[in-house]
Amino acid sequence: MPVPLYEAKAEFFRMLGHPVRIRVLELLQDGPKPVRDLLSAIEVEPSSLSQQLAVLRRSGIVTATRTGSTVVYELAGGDVADLLAAARRILSVLLAGQQELLHELRSTDAAR
Repeated sequence: MPVPLYEAKAEFFRMLGHPVRIRVLELLQDGPKPVRDLLSAIEVEPSSLSQQLAVLRRSGIVTATRTGSTVVYELAGGDVADLLAAARRILSVLLAGQQELLHELRSTDAAR
């Protein structure tokens, strides 16, 4: 029995739901990177990064190429970068709304 589309989407967003995975995807937007560069940019244990890269690789969002002892990761397609850009735009609006609410709360407190 096939999985309903909404469940597949939920699983996709769950797969993205880890800070290290998001950071890896952000870093890979600038182009392919070897694991050593990812490790230096993300302060996690190598085993933790390896686990998160494996999740991204299994999902098909990133690809890995080995040259000798160096493994280089890259985004599988430009849609991931578009998704991250959309998330930034949405968060900007949400956080701006929270700042407006915070300002209103402080103004109300100051008036009392």
